[in-house]
Amino acid sequence: MLRTFDVAPWHVTTTKWDPEHKRLQESMTSLGNENLGMRGFFEEGYSGDTLQGLYLGGVWFPDKTRVGWWKNGYPKYFGKVINAVNFIKMPISVNGEVVDLAKQTPTNFKLDLDMQHARLTRSFDLVVGGAKLSFVFERFISAAQKELVGQRLTVKNLGETPATVVVENAIDADVFNEDANYDEKFWQVLSRTVNEASVELTAMTKENDFGTERFTVGFESSVKTTMSAGESRQSELEVAQSYHQTLDASDSLTFEKRSVYVSSRDFADEAAIIDRLHELTSLVSGQTFAELVAAHEENWADRWTKSDVKIAGDDEAQQGIRFNLFQLFSTYYGQDARLNIGPKGFTGEKYGGATYWDTEAFAIPVYLGVADPSVSKNLLKYRYNQLDGAFINAQEQGLKGALYPMVTFNGVECHNEWEITFEEIHRNGDIAFAIYNYTRYTGDKSYVLNEGAQVLTEISRFWADRVHFSKRAGKYMLAGVTGPDEYQNNVDNNWYTNLLAQWTLKYTLEILAEVDDAVATKLAVSEAEKAKWQDIVDRFYLPYDEELGIFVENDGFLDKDLTPVKELDPSNLPLNQNWSWDKILRSPYIKQGDVLQGIWDFIDDFTPEQKEKNFDFYEPLTVHESSLSASIHSILAADLHKEDQAVEMYERTARLDLDNYNNDTEDGLHITSMTGAWLSIVQGFSGMRVRNDELHFAPFLPKKWDAYQFRQLFRGRVIEVKVDADGTHLSLLSGDPITVDLAGEKVTLEK
Repeated sequence: MLRTFDVAPWHVTTTKWDPEHKRLQESMTSLGNENLGMRGFFEEGYSGDTLQGLYLGGVWFPDKTRVGWWKNGYPKYFGKVINAVNFIKMPISVNGEVVDLAKQTPTNFKLDLDMQHARLTRSFDLVVGGAKLSFVFERFISAAQKELVGQRLTVKNLGETPATVVVENAIDADVFNEDANYDEKFWQVLSRTVNEASVELTAMTKENDFGTERFTVGFESSVKTTMSAGESRQSELEVAQSYHQTLDASDSLTFEKRSVYVSSRDFADEAAIIDRLHELTSLVSGQTFAELVAAHEENWADRWTKSDVKIAGDDEAQQGIRFNLFQLFSTYYGQDARLNIGPKGFTGEKYGGATYWDTEAFAIPVYLGVADPSVSKNLLKYRYNQLDGAFINAQEQGLKGALYPMVTFNGVECHNEWEITFEEIHRNGDIAFAIYNYTRYTGDKSYVLNEGAQVLTEISRFWADRVHFSKRAGKYMLAGVTGPDEYQNNVDNNWYTNLLAQWTLKYTLEILAEVDDAVATKLAVSEAEKAKWQDIVDRFYLPYDEELGIFVENDGFLDKDLTPVKELDPSNLPLNQNWSWDKILRSPYIKQGDVLQGIWDFIDDFTPEQKEKNFDFYEPLTVHESSLSASIHSILAADLHKEDQAVEMYERTARLDLDNYNNDTEDGLHITSMTGAWLSIVQGFSGMRVRNDELHFAPFLPKKWDAYQFRQLFRGRVIEVKVDADGTHLSLLSGDPITVDLAGEKVTLEK
């Protein structure tokens, strides 16, 4: 655990210059707007240890899969978001000396991420070139204009020595990914243009061996400044225009940079891209910096109006939930159905920036409660639009139907770990569950009875082909799988996977009974096929131990040495940094909720006794070495009235990155797990459930808090829930009257 920023309700800020933890600070001060995002690296450059990360939504590259022993069906490439052309670059020199905080030591340093207004500010004083100056850098990625990044630099001379300041407006394609094979670079520059007011560069991703799409991207950076234009320069990979101004004592200068980018995802050829660049540059040049910021902040104000969670009496908890929502919305807000949510978002290169099952299992439940239903519907459409890729994945395994990928950009599996690529097939069930979750929450059946019905049908065809029938047991089973608990690999009959497979077949049959004739004809599910699916549902094997009264995670799990985590020498933890993979796989220790994930999914289908016995058995064996683990345990602990555990797990999920719990935040933030704080409060502390089309609450107030409140969107209404020492207060802020269940009492809400 390491806290490098101060605690404040709306800010992530520090006044400590801390080069030892610079990468961690870069992760924490990331910005994004779904279309693009970047780590909080220094635009003027930094010669010390840094991860200069700037990423474009949907722009990726297929890197050749390299394994020592090739297996049939193995994905041919590993897809990953590539580091984009650095179009925010602004090198600075003073009296001929380059500003580089790796070589000079600043004073009065301050780094501030304003989450309410989605702006990053950095300021410091510095003696450079024999002069003492103050520098203030401001940055935002517009929520109003998806292609725009705004920057403003203010420099003031604090001493008596004249200071000639030179600032460059640069665009640099000489970038690389740290995780690339053999340090390869991915951009080929097509054109460069420079003039006194702007610089422009277009580049294309290099050729690949797999026939996947190449991307052409254009960048243009225009300038408004009090400085005078100087020399320009061009090289094979970079273009820059310099500006200069001499500051006498107390003089100051401003340098504004407005950068826009356009890609072949939206425009067909380089000429169209450049035309659009010029159009956008003209648009943003006609507005003041204040006007551009105001439009951006207005969008964020609307988001916070719908989603803000207020906590009284615990600033650490308050900062945690806001930081998580801020970074989640910075990564995705449903404006582009072609995009999705990578586990690290735009904050680092780990996990390749691709789509995982985290979206369906953890993100959709949050977006349903805090954003317009179209946001969640776009996430469902993302999978429908990639159905062809899911067919390919199943065919690669010699199976029918659709197997959605563990990792993807285009629907085709592109993960390079065998036990995940081939075995962690529960993601098919998670995608089916997301369709059900959306339909149950919104009451909107338009998707499930059309596109969703096709997705469910093809997933069910996969499950029906993937199972095998055990004559000895008289049951259908799933062999050779990995559940959410990746510390149990290549097991037979993972309870969670079996449960979702059985449930998906059952739910698909229910939906097929409702679709209209045109959809039924298109799906062409025969009566024999339906009968087979029903037989699988009726005779599916779900491991259970009568003596313990628990669902068994997988065959053989109870034969392990079931020593609780608390009895381990603490020096062993975290296991993934201290034990060999072989030792982990032989142990009973659970990376994240597995059986408990299934109980959370269908929380109302289990008795209190079932929930308690399984929680009390599995939680002591869980090491929570997945960022997705804590929230599920918090919700179930709250459901079982284990309030102290519920709050402890909330604090872990809410401040996972703020306090660097897993000692890996410098690689990037855990974006998809940031859903956990909201889920812990809303589904956990407030007990929110949807039962038979009705909203239910059963809140409690954590002992450390004075009060908490949140707003929830539900079927055209905005409901505010406030819980304090006097009880629970419900208000209908907009929409038609609604009756909700509050701890067993029917309450009708009117505006």
